[in-house]
Amino acid sequence: MIRRECVGAFLERLNRQAAESLREPGCSRFDVCVDSSNKHRIFLYEVYSDREAFDAHLASAHFKDFDTVTRPCVDSKTVAQWRLTRGPSARTRLGEATYGV
Repeated sequence: MIRRECVGAFLERLNRQAAESLREPGCSRFDVCVDSSNKHRIFLYEVYSDREAFDAHLASAHFKDFDTVTRPCVDSKTVAQWRLTRGPSARTRLGEATYGV
């Protein structure tokens, strides 16, 4: 959940983070979704080619900066990793973060 006073600035910074992430090798998708009934609840849907690409993302300077700058705006955050088992790119790893419950 994003703090009320931070939503606008958080989304602005998050959209920049998404664009930077999509320039990384191995990141093929980075969607920013806002709950239509609660603008403080944000869902990220990210797709990386493999675990190494995701680890490189987490180690990148732009991710570390984003995490440091936005941390005071976050009341709660859940991170989960998923693996696609069927489909055209079944080896693709999926990652997601939800800000809010």
